[in-house]
Amino acid sequence: MAREDKPGSGGRSGGKRFKPEHRRPAASKPPPAPVIEQPTMRRRLALLGLRLPDVKPPAYHYVPVVVHGGIAYVSGQLPWQGDVIAHAGKVERDVTLEQAEEAARRCVLQALAWLNQSLTGGLDEVERALRVTGYVASSPGFDQQPKVIDAASEMLIKVFGPAGHHARSALGVAELPRNAPVEIEFTFAIKRRPNIAQRQRRPGFPVVETRF
Repeated sequence: MAREDKPGSGGRSGGKRFKPEHRRPAASKPPPAPVIEQPTMRRRLALLGLRLPDVKPPAYHYVPVVVHGGIAYVSGQLPWQGDVIAHAGKVERDVTLEQAEEAARRCVLQALAWLNQSLTGGLDEVERALRVTGYVASSPGFDQQPKVIDAASEMLIKVFGPAGHHARSALGVAELPRNAPVEIEFTFAIKRRPNIAQRQRRPGFPVVETRF
């Protein structure tokens, strides 16, 4: 007669009693990282304590901003302070280096104000700065034009971050319009956007866009 093994008696199965496997509870997944919203340019300017000035329509036959082929060309900007030029005169003779630097920063704010009004998406439509050309009304022997225009370059980098880096020229001239100490032209790359026929412009001074 076949012998019947009793549980735990050490029969052919080895007498090992089955023990249920205790599984460790699965580790809980960490909460997803919070989504950090990219600040809009309006918000970024506020965080930097900067305020865009009101812009003045051109007094002569030109437009402040021309957009063509994804590039925005901003006409030469003067350091307006309300209805007057800030720190009028020639740098070194009439205007200190520090005042000229402040005037250069005002030129940047004027350019940004025009871009903000002219582009459909405002400053959020700017991809990067490309080029700055600065003119400094200089007394004879003054050779610190790069130092003056550096104030404008620093502000662009502060506003746009790495996208604010640009190519640049800084030139000394004998005279500038309205006895301004500084005048600066700007070139920006614009982000891809819908066809001009599919979007509406903001109210304000028109932007000229020509395609050949």
